[in-house]
Amino acid sequence: MTRIVLGIEYDGSRFFGWQWQVEHRNIQHELQHALSKIAQHPITVQCAGRTDTGVHATEQVVHFDTTAVRSLEAWHRGTNTHLPPDVRVIWAQEAVGDFHARYRAIARFYRYVILNRATPSALYHRQTTWCPLPLDAEKMHEAAQSLIGHHDFTSFRAQGCQSKSPLRTMYFIDVQRVGEQVIIELSANAFLHHMVRNIAGVLIAIGSEKQPITWTQELLDVKNRKLGGVTAPPDGLHLAGVYYPKHYGIAKNPIFNKLPADAQRFD
Repeated sequence: MTRIVLGIEYDGSRFFGWQWQVEHRNIQHELQHALSKIAQHPITVQCAGRTDTGVHATEQVVHFDTTAVRSLEAWHRGTNTHLPPDVRVIWAQEAVGDFHARYRAIARFYRYVILNRATPSALYHRQTTWCPLPLDAEKMHEAAQSLIGHHDFTSFRAQGCQSKSPLRTMYFIDVQRVGEQVIIELSANAFLHHMVRNIAGVLIAIGSEKQPITWTQELLDVKNRKLGGVTAPPDGLHLAGVYYPKHYGIAKNPIFNKLPADAQRFD
């Protein structure tokens, strides 16, 4: 039995999320179907983090076990010949040791992209969230800094979140304006259901001066999702990287150089 690791890119706008469902189009089914064609036996994949309906990935990480003997080229380019155009394998390698896409991850990195102009985009309306109100990216960045560290993120989790604990460690969160876009980049050890979208909704309210800079800290303290404002749309959300201990040989996105030393202790 061999364990293979893949990096996956997808446009989530026409999917009902990552997880396999009988009645809806999902990424897991498309990928397992394509891999099974190459392996010539049923394949089940495990991912680093399940994404919701409409959410994208520039580098999701998955693994699967197989008895088939195939080249990495077959798992990479061969699989792509059986995938729809909105899903692609971007790299493939053999797993090292006890690698597991989900349980060996140290950090996940998400990017939330807001198109901040008067008119929505005809070209990128599925990959960005449109906000016509003027946004102060500097205020959003300042407000976001209170989220760094180990906190109870109850005010930022979905009402139906099934995680046993609301405690998460936020390693960094940056907000910057790039032309007409306001980009939120954040990394944590793990994320609660809708956590990034709820953070984005709070920061948009602060950036548009509907709420004060202190609101993020107030929400952390109050631990009440009902007071946390609007959940931002999924369109602008991208899973952009997963960080593993160095000995697993998974190429590190340079963004993870911003992780604090304690998050990189396994390297």
